[in-house]
Amino acid sequence: MPDIIQLLPDAVANQIAAGEVIQRPASVVKELVENAVDAGADEITVVIKDAGKTLIQVIDNGAGMSDTDARLAFERHATSKIKNADDLFSIRTKGFRGEALASVAAIAHVVLKTRQPDSEIGTEIEIKGSALDHQEPISCDNGSNFLVKNLFYNVPARRKFLKSNTTELKHIINEFQRIAIAHPEITFHLKHNDSDIYHLPKSNTRQRIVHIFGKSINANLNTLNNKTSLLNITGFVGKPEFAKKTTGEQFFFINKRYMRHPYFHRAVMRAYEKILPKDTFPSYFIYFDADPSTIDVNIHPTKTEIKFENEQAIFQILQASVKESLGKSNVIPSIDFNTEGVIDIPVTRKDTEFNPPEIEVNTSYNPFETDHIKKDYPGYDKKEKIPDEWEQLYAGIDSLSQTDITRQKNIFNEDIEKEIDLRNEFIQLRSKYIVTPVKSGLMIIDQKLAHERILYEQFIQSIAHNRNIAQRELYPTKIDLDPSHYILINEIKDDLALVGIDISDLGSNTIAVNSCPAGFEGLDPGDILEQLLEEYKTTEQKVGGSATKAVAASLAKAAATPYGKYLHTSEMQQIVDELFACENPNYSPDGKKIVAIVPLEQLDKLMN
Repeated sequence: MPDIIQLLPDAVANQIAAGEVIQRPASVVKELVENAVDAGADEITVVIKDAGKTLIQVIDNGAGMSDTDARLAFERHATSKIKNADDLFSIRTKGFRGEALASVAAIAHVVLKTRQPDSEIGTEIEIKGSALDHQEPISCDNGSNFLVKNLFYNVPARRKFLKSNTTELKHIINEFQRIAIAHPEITFHLKHNDSDIYHLPKSNTRQRIVHIFGKSINANLNTLNNKTSLLNITGFVGKPEFAKKTTGEQFFFINKRYMRHPYFHRAVMRAYEKILPKDTFPSYFIYFDADPSTIDVNIHPTKTEIKFENEQAIFQILQASVKESLGKSNVIPSIDFNTEGVIDIPVTRKDTEFNPPEIEVNTSYNPFETDHIKKDYPGYDKKEKIPDEWEQLYAGIDSLSQTDITRQKNIFNEDIEKEIDLRNEFIQLRSKYIVTPVKSGLMIIDQKLAHERILYEQFIQSIAHNRNIAQRELYPTKIDLDPSHYILINEIKDDLALVGIDISDLGSNTIAVNSCPAGFEGLDPGDILEQLLEEYKTTEQKVGGSATKAVAASLAKAAATPYGKYLHTSEMQQIVDELFACENPNYSPDGKKIVAIVPLEQLDKLMN
């Protein structure tokens, strides 16, 4: 039988590695910008075209590379960050695997121009699909200039699964923010299609957060600062009253590296228990500084999943730190943390010796003796005086016949039946479902999904018949947006106008809402837009047809009657009537089931 095991060609191996490291244009931005940080740059510029599908350019003024290093940098597992296995336990740089440039070069056209500060001449190298096209000396600035063009040109299946430009740009901005927030000492510049998104000067951490998320966040931040023998925790946590209904401002960093950590996120949320508005998320920017030997960053190609020693102890420290910060602003009862120096957190290790606690025991104590109780609790044995004529309280009970008791029960049941009749047999269950009897059994309607379908079809009908459904605002609402949301709003502004939301662009990531759809009186335009944008980023991929339909579906979802809202009988009646007047009353715009019927046969089985 012939041998069947063979070594993969380098080009194929690089494409497989690229599938783990380079998932979308944002992955390229992350790897190149992190390399620039590791190179010691204090100014980094990122230029994007068509959300990275056409061009990604990263320019830095870091250490640069020699002509030999420039070529070796594109080989697999070629790195300057580590030299032996022990170095994996003392990593403070962003990258160390030596996979990034090899992976990028395997699925794109890459041009690198680089020069070291002490060299008079630089190097230009061009690689296409892992193959060297040319390398030659050139005149260029200090540092490195990477151009990545035609991403996934040789892997069409991967390119086909890229999302819209808006979605891909959102991912790029997320990766850019994570690095920029961790390094306020570096100047960052991000441009997309010749438009500036961010220009972030050197600053401190708080100023960097304000530059990225807007001036309004400044009043929201409480300082976090605790030093322990296990690790140091610094940063900021948001005040509960400024919590948002969408995620996006939750950041953990370990040794200036962004990380995801659901367990620590739970610690933060526990600190906010009972003080956070329902269905909202607080902002937090939390920086851990720990000995690299106590963490493992080498468990995932993207290095965003980090394993800690003593995670349970850190959980407690983090929860207490957040509570302390909130307590200082009188959000919760304050805890006294005025401890001089470093707090010593005892950590249990394998060789830890345990000593039993020393307590004093009174061996002569007799629980059956009452003398000491009389002494300590005078009057304990005094009996309460029973009031005279207490028997009259129960007078007449014996005279009630079984017929009287039955009559009382019937009157009570009749009252309940009358109440059901008055309510037209509509019952709201757990402020989520509308329940009503039908011939075949019980019909159950999801109140939020039903309202989504009603609003969606109203928007679509208004658009189809060119009806003006806008309600002009007396005073336009000014809203500061995250740059990614600002870009998205301007892209769908015309579609928003068709469903009754008129927006003016005021520049500098700021808009004004001039009108909202009729019937939206009393709703905050900022809240509606915030939810609409978050919904649109997912609904866009689910609802077929034009972007207008996706906008209509997103707006319907953002404005629909929420779970937890009590509905009067007339409101339930209106929702049911309007739902069954829709073209498709059974499913929401994104395909979720609205109506279910429990047959009488099933109810009979439950009762037998």
